[in-house]
Amino acid sequence: MLAELFAVMAPVLIVAGIGYAWVRSGQAYPTDFVARLVLNIGTPCLVLSALSRTEVDPQAFGQMALACVVVSLLMGLIGVVLSRTMAMDWKVLVPAYLFPNTGNMGLPISLYAFGEQGLALAVAFFLMLSVAQFTLGMLLSGAERSWRKLLISPTIISLGAALVVMLFDLELPRWLANTVNLLGGTAIPMMLITLGVSLASIRVQHLGRGMLLGALRILCGAGAGWLIGHLLDLSPLAQAVLVLQSAMPVAVFNYLFAVRANRSPEEVASLVMCSTLLSFVVLPLLLVWLLPTVR
Repeated sequence: MLAELFAVMAPVLIVAGIGYAWVRSGQAYPTDFVARLVLNIGTPCLVLSALSRTEVDPQAFGQMALACVVVSLLMGLIGVVLSRTMAMDWKVLVPAYLFPNTGNMGLPISLYAFGEQGLALAVAFFLMLSVAQFTLGMLLSGAERSWRKLLISPTIISLGAALVVMLFDLELPRWLANTVNLLGGTAIPMMLITLGVSLASIRVQHLGRGMLLGALRILCGAGAGWLIGHLLDLSPLAQAVLVLQSAMPVAVFNYLFAVRANRSPEEVASLVMCSTLLSFVVLPLLLVWLLPTVR
C-alpha cells in the first residue's frame, strides 16, 4: 500500500522540485504568463477530458454531491475561525480549506484503494468541488471579481460541456478528444512547476505555520467527512471515499489563483506543499483505518 501511495504522490514533489531547482539555478520563469496559460487553456481541456470519459450513477452522484456541499460548508467555517484566531487574511485561508486536491491526488488514490466503484464516487465529489472552485473559489481568492466574466470563462464552459456529455452519454469526436487530452495533459505539470518556483521564495517563518495549518486541513477534513457521512447514513464505501477525498491536501489551483490575484502566493504555496508533505504520513494511516470498513 505504501509503495502504491508513494507512486501516486511522489510526482507531485518531484515536479515541484524541478521548478524549485530551476529558479534556484538562476533561470527566469514567467509565472504570470504560465498561470494564465494553465487557467485559460490547460485546465478547461483537463476538465473536459477527464469528465467526458467518466460514468457516474445518478443516485450515487446525488448522495456524494450533497455530502460534498455539506463538508465544504463545514470546512469553510473552520477556515474562517482559524483565520480570525491566527490573524490571517480569510481570503487566503478559507479557499485553502474549502478546496482540497481531489483531482490529481484524490482520484488515483480512490481508484487504488476502492476500485472502479470508489472512483465513480470520487469523481462525483471532484465534479461538485470543481464547479465551486472555478466559481466561488476564484471570487474568494480575488482571481476574478466579475460574475459575468466568470460564467463565460473557459473553465466554466468546459464544465458545462462535460456535464452535457455525461448526462446524455455522448462521446466527443476523436479529433476533439485527442486535442483536449493533449492540452489537458499540460495543466498538472505546469501547475506543479509553477508551485516549485514559488517555493523557492518562501520565507522560513511561513513553514511552521504552513505545517500547522496543513495538518489541521487534513485532519479536520477527515473528521468532517466522517461526521457528514455518518449523519447522511452513507454506505460504508461512500463514507470511506468521502473521508478520503475530504482529507486531501490543499489543491494546487489555490496557489494559481493566489498568483493571479497577487494575494500572498508564497503563503498559499507553503500551505500546498506542507499539506502535501504531511499527506505522505496521514493518508496511509487513514487508509489503514478505512479499508477494513468496506470489505
